[in-house]
Amino acid sequence: MLTDHHSHILPGMDDGSKSVEMSLEMIKMLRAQGVERIAATSHFYAHKEQGDIKNYLQKRQYAYEQLMDASPAIDNIILGAEVAIERGISELDGIEKLVFAGTDYILLEFPYTSFADWMIEEIENIAYNFKLTPIIAHLHRYLDDYSKSQIQAVLSLGAVIQFNNEVFETWGGKRFFKSVLDAGHSFVFGSDTHNTSTRKPNFDLLIKKAKPEWIRRSDRFLDMPKVHI
Repeated sequence: MLTDHHSHILPGMDDGSKSVEMSLEMIKMLRAQGVERIAATSHFYAHKEQGDIKNYLQKRQYAYEQLMDASPAIDNIILGAEVAIERGISELDGIEKLVFAGTDYILLEFPYTSFADWMIEEIENIAYNFKLTPIIAHLHRYLDDYSKSQIQAVLSLGAVIQFNNEVFETWGGKRFFKSVLDAGHSFVFGSDTHNTSTRKPNFDLLIKKAKPEWIRRSDRFLDMPKVHI
């Protein structure tokens, strides 16, 4: 079951889809590319939400229901979130509710700031205190900003590494993916699609560039037994 583990298809939730119509078109594009299961991972920024996870979940449910009402035939959408790593995020009441529905996987995004040790501590606390398994969103995006030792510190967490499909468009991206693969880390693929133009669904790229066994390994991930770090 070809799975998109990272998308912004819910309408009006973040800087992704702006309308139900756009969401439906994004889903249509993903389906045409063979995707059968989509994780809807709208951004969660604790500072923007003022720490109110309950309100975020209500907004997410409303966006999801709008989508379902527009096209009841849509299925295999997994509600989740892309949770920005901020100071104190591991102490936020209800953080465990931001997992991929029905799993203990939580998608975490590093901030676009200088690397700091507290970021690693927040991830470790989330994993330990709530018995969750972190998925690190698009770590390859930080290769130019983080040192090799900082990237290694992230990999040493034992978290799942999520790659955007475009990682295979550059030599550096492909080399990094291969290093993660060779080191035995768990990984998943995602489009990180935000719209139908500048950040459109791109599983056609993944299918063209990645080996079928890599894609199959990613697709099986959500169905495998859970292992905590």
